[in-house]
Parts: sequence; C-alpha cells; structure tokens
Amino acid sequence: MPRTCLIVDFGGVLTTSLDDAVRGFEAREGLSEGAVEQTWYRDPAMVELTHDLERGRSSQADWNRRLGRALGTAGTNLLGRIFADTRLDESMTSVVARARAAGLKAGLLSNSMGLAPWNMYRGLDIDAAFDAALVSAQHGLRKPEPAVYELILKMLEVPGDECVFVDDNAENLPPAEALGMATVLHRSAEHSTTRLEELLGVALRPSP
Repeated sequence: MPRTCLIVDFGGVLTTSLDDAVRGFEAREGLSEGAVEQTWYRDPAMVELTHDLERGRSSQADWNRRLGRALGTAGTNLLGRIFADTRLDESMTSVVARARAAGLKAGLLSNSMGLAPWNMYRGLDIDAAFDAALVSAQHGLRKPEPAVYELILKMLEVPGDECVFVDDNAENLPPAEALGMATVLHRSAEHSTTRLEELLGVALRPSP
C-alpha cells in the first residue's frame, strides 16, 4: 500500500549540495581542498562540539571561534560563510508542496546548527511548509538518536509504517527503518522524486 506521509531532511535535501558549498568556501578563503573535512569532520573534539550545537547545548559563536582557529581563518559568521553558496532546491521543495496538495502529511526532521545569527532555514517558512517541523536544537535531540524519529512521528500523529523518510546521510536511515519507515537516500532531486512517486503513489512532478 502507498505510504501517506513524507518526512524530509533539510540541508542537502531541500537545499543544494552542502559539499559543493564547502568547496566554494575553501576556494574563497584560499584553503586547500579538504581542509574543512580534515579540521571539522575528522577532529573528534569538533564533531562533539557540532553535536552539542545541533542539540542546542552550545552556541554558533563558540563553534565559529574554535573552527576558525583550527582553520587559521576568521571566526566571524563562519557557519554562514561556509554555507554561503547553499540555496533552496526548488525541485525538492516543490515535491513537498505537491505531496501536501495530494493530501499527504509532510514533516521536517533536521539537525540544526543553531538558528542565529546564521539561520540555515532562511528563505523557507518551515512552519507553513510542513505539518510538523522538528529542528534538533529546539528539542535537545539529533539524528540518528532513535528518540528524535519517535518524536516527529508523534508530532505528525502517524505510525512509522505510513511514512517515507528522505535524508542525504546514510547513517540517519536505519533508525527510521527500525520504526517501519521506508527510506530514500537522497543523491539528486530526480532520483528522490522517482522513488517517492513509487512509494507514495502520487505524481510529484510538474504537469507537462
């Protein structure tokens, strides 16, 4: 049976590529390619700080200062500068809108790196675009903690086996699957739209 609810990640699913944005930042700052990955993603202390930021337990100012020092660049608005090239992917935001127009529920499940001073959701009114929006920093939980998936289902008032979950990080999919959700690993709007049409049983592309 087709599913009746769509749950999506934000960064990298409803936006353009985060990896491309990072590479653009490195080029602008005169950093070597891979510098951000090395100093952020592969440094256990920075990973832990990022998780705290996503849970709302630390500030963007602290994160900016510490990564800026590690990179040897200014910490001022560092998150905003790193992701300055990201834009909403209108193909995917339209998929969410069409799913709702077809009578399906739609939820947002996003690991947020704080909301100020840089707001990753700029340009999209998430409260209007979704039936329920769960931003990690507002709840003290982050993917892939099982409790955060249980909470979005409670907010949407649907069981897991009625939902499809889309994320660009494979590590975030197994907890959703454990609750009965079908999952889509996002790699492109075209691929995800095709899979969602199959799983949800509705047309999600513009009319010809």
